[in-house]
Amino acid sequence: MARRVRPLSVGLPLLLPLLAVAACTGGAPQVSQTPAADRPGEIVVASGRDVTGKNGIRQQLIDAWNRQQEKENSGYYARLVELPGSADEQRSQLLGALQSGSADYDVVNLDVTWVPEFAEAGLIRPLPGWEVDGDVIPSVASTARWKDRVYAVPFNSDVGLLYYRRDYLRAAGVQHTALGGDTTWQYLRSLGDTLNAHRPKGFEKAWTTQLAGYEGRTVNAIEAFASTRKDFALTDSAGHYRADVQELTEGIAELRSRTEKPYTLDDAVDSDEAASLSDFADGRTAFLRHWPYAYRTLYQTFTEQQIGVAPLPGRAVLGGQNLAVTRGSPQAGKAAQLIAYLTSAESERCLLDAGFAATRTSVYVKDDVKCPVPASSGAVPSASPTGERTDHMPRDPAGRPGYARGILLPALQRAVQRPRTPLYGAFTQTFTAELGALFADDPPSDAALAERLDKALRRALPD
Repeated sequence: MARRVRPLSVGLPLLLPLLAVAACTGGAPQVSQTPAADRPGEIVVASGRDVTGKNGIRQQLIDAWNRQQEKENSGYYARLVELPGSADEQRSQLLGALQSGSADYDVVNLDVTWVPEFAEAGLIRPLPGWEVDGDVIPSVASTARWKDRVYAVPFNSDVGLLYYRRDYLRAAGVQHTALGGDTTWQYLRSLGDTLNAHRPKGFEKAWTTQLAGYEGRTVNAIEAFASTRKDFALTDSAGHYRADVQELTEGIAELRSRTEKPYTLDDAVDSDEAASLSDFADGRTAFLRHWPYAYRTLYQTFTEQQIGVAPLPGRAVLGGQNLAVTRGSPQAGKAAQLIAYLTSAESERCLLDAGFAATRTSVYVKDDVKCPVPASSGAVPSASPTGERTDHMPRDPAGRPGYARGILLPALQRAVQRPRTPLYGAFTQTFTAELGALFADDPPSDAALAERLDKALRRALPD
């Protein structure tokens, strides 16, 4: 299913930079083909696009490390290479480059779902266990391991959240417009009925999300499936398929109820992160399932009286990226030092301030953990020449995003992972394709679709 491409509202110019970098792009990255022996001291970091924009916080942190190396006269410097395309395309590029040796990457920024695959293939090096210490949020720390060994260090995390229009709820006569952790999908549907009866201007349906035929559909489906049973899992610790038809039937039923046409924007079945965020910002829906970076973006245009954020009802999927040292790096020791710097508590505070979800508990609870990157870089709040703050994101007294400690941290702690398997690419392609039938004009029954999905997953994830 093709992802929808639609012009953005001219009334929301502040959304444009983020949506532009979040969208798929073409072309090839500028990658050094120079042998490592001819580029002494250079550490190349390969990563996907930074959602904080051009010269984003990842580049700023690397620049700060480079200044430190220059001051110490170490002879080392790091260079960031941003890979174009979707997450699937970036994964293919990294796999091809590391397997063929065609690109000189020392550090790779991997989606959390890719760690088992790259570790099993011997493309990244095992790291000492202390690289992921007790300050890393336990659910996040588990994404760095495969078969009881640490292969990566969590860089920035991610988790599904619920964004909602407080102003729409007030206009419809709803008295309590602060949604919390006890919010259920049933309650959201009841609010949708209320909004349908008292329709705000521009309102079409209760909610939207990312249901196009890519990873967004997988994430939404896993959140629905995992909400049906506390111990739900599609794979075991070795990555082997372990679900049964009954579990799949329950998961499909939950996904169907969440995406019913009376409540879900029609365009959601063709939407990715950029399109769903734009639809919500345009006022077409009152509720949106999205990632933490949408918090900063939305609050550049809206106020706290208009927009709220809450934990996603049910279970939310954990996302994010982890840094790993490639097997072929000739300077693995220094590359590991770079990773330690980029994932320190101070660097994580920079990531949090810039809109990412930090991976360390201390960043959320200790006010003395500060970002070392200058405010003028854009990583932290800045002010105009008149003293007015140019970043309108709500912040707590310590300068963190306002929702960080009370909403984001608990959401990360409770989040669930997608299946951990070296065959994740085959899994998500199969899962997404089979579940597409649910959004067709004549969808099969839950039981029939579960039978098909079970057979397909057994082929994709053989023992």
